[in-house]
Amino acid sequence: MSAVLRLADVTAATIRLPVAGLAADSTTAFPGRRAAVVFLQGCPLACGYCDSGPMAEARRGSVGEWEAIEAFLGARHGEIDAVVFSGGEPTLHADLPAAVAACRALGLAVGLHTAGPYPERLEQLLPLLDWVALDTKGRGRDFDRIVGRERVWQQHVRSLSLLLEGETPYECRTTVHWKDFDLESLERLALTLADCGVRRYAIQLARTAQCRHPDYCQPVAGAPSRESVEVLVRRLKPYFDSLELRD
Repeated sequence: MSAVLRLADVTAATIRLPVAGLAADSTTAFPGRRAAVVFLQGCPLACGYCDSGPMAEARRGSVGEWEAIEAFLGARHGEIDAVVFSGGEPTLHADLPAAVAACRALGLAVGLHTAGPYPERLEQLLPLLDWVALDTKGRGRDFDRIVGRERVWQQHVRSLSLLLEGETPYECRTTVHWKDFDLESLERLALTLADCGVRRYAIQLARTAQCRHPDYCQPVAGAPSRESVEVLVRRLKPYFDSLELRD
């Protein structure tokens, strides 16, 4: 608790976060909450299907960026009850715990969207968080292939272990592009997560209008039909408390 209080004492003017965007009112980013979503600039991963564009490029936050966001959140008191930090990869930034503590001081619940590449930072954040969405890119070494980086999947596994062993509500989610998956590999990933103890899982079908890599914008020959994915989801549902298919 003392660590939380020390973080809350940090002033908004001293917090440096590179803000890439803001969604003022979302009912989908944090289950059961009306949330503002703060998108932070920068991501260490290189997923071919990523549609975040320039948001992936890292930069340092400038004076006043977070201060403006905190003022906005304070002014929305009563209209929203939560804030979600997304990206990019929000745990890339050392000042994120201070910003999360500042949101809690405003009386807001706090959610986090992360792929888990920095488990030490996630461990620091968890006592301050009310909900986490963990982006599980693939199974084992497939994770590294999909994100275009080496030795990230081990870090992700450590982050997942923190959630499995902790008390913070969370879901795992996988964005599926058929250049990276087939139905069999998707089923193996889902069953692996269920075996680990994951109870809430979401399969998200990738949007292909503006992917980071041009090849991912093209149709994939032999891609499974929507109906076949729905059949797979029905077969997997008994292994989870909640399993959703999202577009």
